[in-house]
Amino acid sequence: MWKGTLNFGLVSVPVKLYSAVVHKDVRFHQLHGRDHARVEQRRFCSAEGEEVQYSEIVKGYELAPGRYVVVEAEEIAALEPTFTRTIDIEDFVQMDDIDLIYLDRPYFLVPNRGGARSYRLLLEAMRDTGKVAIGRIVLRSREQLVAIRPREDALLMFTMNFGDEIQRPASFEELAELDLEVEVAERELDVARKLVDSIARDFDIDNYRDTYREALLDLIDRKASGEQVVIEPPVHHEALQSPDLMSALEASLAEVRARQAQDGKPGAGAQKAGRPAPAGAKSSAGKKRAPAGKPSGGRRKVA
Repeated sequence: MWKGTLNFGLVSVPVKLYSAVVHKDVRFHQLHGRDHARVEQRRFCSAEGEEVQYSEIVKGYELAPGRYVVVEAEEIAALEPTFTRTIDIEDFVQMDDIDLIYLDRPYFLVPNRGGARSYRLLLEAMRDTGKVAIGRIVLRSREQLVAIRPREDALLMFTMNFGDEIQRPASFEELAELDLEVEVAERELDVARKLVDSIARDFDIDNYRDTYREALLDLIDRKASGEQVVIEPPVHHEALQSPDLMSALEASLAEVRARQAQDGKPGAGAQKAGRPAPAGAKSSAGKKRAPAGKPSGGRRKVA
């Protein structure tokens, strides 16, 4: 999707850019239910109620309800960053210093013709020093901040969010007053730690599957083969309502231990691969336990 050079110091590495992720969302077309013909999307003027040709559409930034500043296409084009075929590395930083919240979309950088030696040089140097490169690239008429790190025998590039694009926890009123309003008893915290440890296991991405997409594709295959499919409404299991937080924690821990004993694998990390975290009890406030493996924020190493 992009060809150019990756520059660090006076060294230029010819590279190609490939998307590292293929999203497998199941997409549908809109059809007319009577004859299954495609439905067309058309643009209408909200004031005149008439269809608007694409050539008559301009871009406007809303200052207030119903009040816009119109910006011409030529004005936008004049401000767009100059397209270049270079990624200029500005800094090398430690992996631990990058919070995952700044990482956006992953891409693979692979060597272009004549770039194998310099590519291998940069890859090995970054791997040996444990550093991540921070640079800039122009993609789709927008300058993107990027982080580049070794992954196996390739360079993996992430586009990044800028600092002012990230919401600060202190900006949420509910979190600003958290320390003043909430007190956690040491006994509750001790049971909570045991509950976390009892469900903990090594992360393996193959343990997690898109069950909704798989079920949807199975439904499509069955209908395409002519099968008459009857969909039954899902069964919702009500979680145990506990009178207080401590009771909910203890009930959740007992449930996990009972399941581990049934599986014949006592102790922390004994949960079977592929088995979802048990649905623990919740307090009367209706707060459910977060699923196992879900990051809770804070600083983490770049994956």
